[in-house]
Amino acid sequence: MSRDGHFYLCLHGHFYQPPRENPWIEEIERQESAAPFPDWNERIHYECYLPNTKARVLDEKGLIVDIVNNFEKISFNIGPTLLAWIAAKHPETYERILDADRISRRLHGGHGNAIAQVYNHMIMPLANRRDKITQVRWGIRDFRRRFGREPESLWLPETACNEETLEVVCEFGLRYLILEPNQAEAFRPLGGGAWHDVSSGGIDPKRPYRCFLKKTPARFIDIFFYDGPISRAMGFGDLLFDSKRFLQRIESAKVESPEEDQLIHMATDGETHGHHKPFADRVLAYAMNVEALRRGFKVVNYGEYLQTHPPRFEVRLKEGENGEGTSWSCAHGVKRWKEHCGCRGGGPLEWTQHWRKSLRETFDWLREQLAARYEERASVFLRDVWEARNDYIDVVLERSEETLSPFLARHARHSLGGRERSLCLKLLEMQRFAMLMYTSCGWFFTDLSGIETLQVIEYAVRAAELARDTAPPGTPDMLFEELVERLGQVRGNSSELRDGRAIYEKQIKPRMLSVSQAAAAYAIQALVDDSLEPREDCELYGMRIRMLAYRKEAFGDLTLSLGRMRMVSRATLEENELVFVAVHIGIYDFRCSVKAAGASGEFEEMERIFFEKLYGLQIMELLRKIDALFGEYYYALKDLPLRERVGVISILTRGIIEKISAAQEQLYDENRQMSEIYRSLNLPIPDQIRYAVEHTLTRRLKATLLEMARSRFDPKKAKALSRVLEDARALGVSVKKQEMAAVLALELERRTVRFAAEGS
Repeated sequence: MSRDGHFYLCLHGHFYQPPRENPWIEEIERQESAAPFPDWNERIHYECYLPNTKARVLDEKGLIVDIVNNFEKISFNIGPTLLAWIAAKHPETYERILDADRISRRLHGGHGNAIAQVYNHMIMPLANRRDKITQVRWGIRDFRRRFGREPESLWLPETACNEETLEVVCEFGLRYLILEPNQAEAFRPLGGGAWHDVSSGGIDPKRPYRCFLKKTPARFIDIFFYDGPISRAMGFGDLLFDSKRFLQRIESAKVESPEEDQLIHMATDGETHGHHKPFADRVLAYAMNVEALRRGFKVVNYGEYLQTHPPRFEVRLKEGENGEGTSWSCAHGVKRWKEHCGCRGGGPLEWTQHWRKSLRETFDWLREQLAARYEERASVFLRDVWEARNDYIDVVLERSEETLSPFLARHARHSLGGRERSLCLKLLEMQRFAMLMYTSCGWFFTDLSGIETLQVIEYAVRAAELARDTAPPGTPDMLFEELVERLGQVRGNSSELRDGRAIYEKQIKPRMLSVSQAAAAYAIQALVDDSLEPREDCELYGMRIRMLAYRKEAFGDLTLSLGRMRMVSRATLEENELVFVAVHIGIYDFRCSVKAAGASGEFEEMERIFFEKLYGLQIMELLRKIDALFGEYYYALKDLPLRERVGVISILTRGIIEKISAAQEQLYDENRQMSEIYRSLNLPIPDQIRYAVEHTLTRRLKATLLEMARSRFDPKKAKALSRVLEDARALGVSVKKQEMAAVLALELERRTVRFAAEGS
């Protein structure tokens, strides 16, 4: 064996966030716990995914000497649901991730850094075989579409693995897996010999192993067991505070005078690099681009190393309790995702996780009920309902006629009409949500009321709702009601949200957006937001909206709008034509009534009734006319999704906030001398004045930065910035800098790119 590149280094990042979209609108709603960002995906993108595509390499003086894409230097997987979000919301970050894989293929003999992942992070040993197959197929299809090649491996969520999982993975021709060292039971040389027990975690991670299937020993998959101690120190210790210290720890894993080449490799959550560990993206950049080379390591990925270093040993994996396998997050196998095992994620010590067992049992019951309904109802439209589900990922990835028509041509029993298409897609969506409800994060943390568990219960409710919607006309389907009853038996720890039914009633039910409610939300926003003045076509809440007729007029403190719209679901193609009338009275009082569109001429008659006498009608008389035509039920501001409510309130309060801010600035300017006197006497500024000072200086700092950015950071304008900062220092107050940091980061990036382009 060649002694070139005696020591090899590979670091794997498992980048993943649970899907967070409201299943009724396919959008992420505001998550206050992620403040100042609107949701956790945005926050983690800013802290981790974006900086890792543009990581700063600093010298010993802290000066930037290079900007690199960390994804070019590490093995990585990114969860398909997360990557879809990045592609939609941050296309530049997405493209840099794809570019990194292309570049790595040139550097590593055709082997890319990216590997696939099981689609929605389902714990594979706890899934039935049918779901295992779909999850792997969806993960591979998603990978192929995005990276333009076949994956050599895929990440098993929580590295959870058992024999059936290996069988399914091998069916798809994948070459290798990455597992935790404690998942190995014994190893021996290829070709036979005595087995060596490593069940206590003593397997050597510096070489690959071959694992043969028990039922079909001719089939196998290769396994890399990452270095456990170093990986744990990266994730839970302070190893990522300094690149040199990091590499020193890696060097300590070397075995001098080895008989074979050594691969030292680690695996951690990708979010460690910047989110869990601030600025670890910079440590990683220096370590993999400078320090590793300086210390004689050759940076590789697993595919490249496996090609040049095929396994010389075979391994036997632990079976786990009842053959359910093992994982990297739970010392008890996979119990963390099915029962109270003692592994938890914070919360009071007296809280238990017995709810995990009853929640999984409820979902398993629902899965089987949904499978039976799917087979019965979808078989009317589809030749092989389960093969169609396996293939449905193509439609999920690109919801267009160009994708849907070939899909139906392959799977439909006959040419489907509009209503048949919609029913067929609803049944397939029902199955999609039936898998999403098993996303592992729902069982990982401490209580039933956590946002991750709330999310998977939402998926279950949505799946049951679709089952009800696809029932034959006149046939009662009580599945939804029975699910709610069963959720009432799933008991958590929170006194406010004690069981699954309470979570449904208080947290989920208000988020279930009907078509009429979506129309009302659009109409109410359009009353105050001129940018939403109805156009011919737009997309909102997972629907394509076409405004067929619209009229809005204002008189005094009343604004009235009347519209007729066609709404088509992007996912199911269900089509609804609706008429709405929306009223804005005073400042905060809204109401909107919605009904199905009627016969030709109805809209014109309503327009005549409402607008001819608008200026003469009393408000109560107008509302009575609306109730007479639409019914007494109406939607108010509280019925809008949280994001839209916040948007409307922000527009309504914009003027008031400006007045308050102006008053605060005036207070600051008029009392600046008083503030300086307090500081000269080394006395704290009174709280009543301090707020005005902090608010004013923060506001002026942001305005100055934005003005500088517009002028391409003209050095002459930096004097105004210096004055604001000097005032803050002199008065002993702090300004809120987070928003300004984003402006500066973007400008630094712009200048660096321009400098690099001009320099080349």
